[in-house]
Amino acid sequence: MPARLTAATMACLVLLGAGATHAEPAAAADDIPASVAASAERMLGKLTYYGRKFAGRKTASGEPFDPEAFTMAHRTWPLGTLVRVTNPANQRSVVVRVNDRGPSSPHRIGDVSLAAARELKMLRAGVLHAHLEVVAQAE
Repeated sequence: MPARLTAATMACLVLLGAGATHAEPAAAADDIPASVAASAERMLGKLTYYGRKFAGRKTASGEPFDPEAFTMAHRTWPLGTLVRVTNPANQRSVVVRVNDRGPSSPHRIGDVSLAAARELKMLRAGVLHAHLEVVAQAE
């Protein structure tokens, strides 16, 4: 029985990011109030990344796609929402801003920029089973 409690406790800590190595932009991470993070919306699923071939194309927010910005596409979360994306395989996480709609595949929960994918260490695999957590809603 104690092993189950330990495993459950560890799973909760992983989901909350305790002890995780964070690779997030300092400015975005510092702006996240603890009260918002505590009531965050979460999602689990497959995530991919945008390649450089999309650079400069207009996103749903109207801004051109920048592969080196920390951004993502999500189907329903409001544009401008800040989302912590965590790679559970290595506990790396990054905070990105929703600036586009997608992905086109119904089997994925989002697409991140090349810069975010690099920080998450998902470039080789291309697809990541990720944890998404809204840390600040767009106003």
